[in-house]
Amino acid sequence: MAKKSELNQNHRDLNGEIRRKNENTRIDTLRKTYGENFAHGYRGDAKLSSLLDSSGVRSLPEYLKRK
Repeated sequence: MAKKSELNQNHRDLNGEIRRKNENTRIDTLRKTYGENFAHGYRGDAKLSSLLDSSGVRSLPEYLKRK
């Protein structure tokens, strides 16, 4: 069973490792966590990988730091 980390909305497995958001995560799913203005201009069915590629970043935390 995984526990939500209060710091970054990732999950910790029972052994304490953080499981990152998958690049197949949909933008509309991420908007539930980061707000309706997250990835403005992207369709809800777009994937996180598309957002990262077009933004020139390698991870969601890096994208969030730039915004």
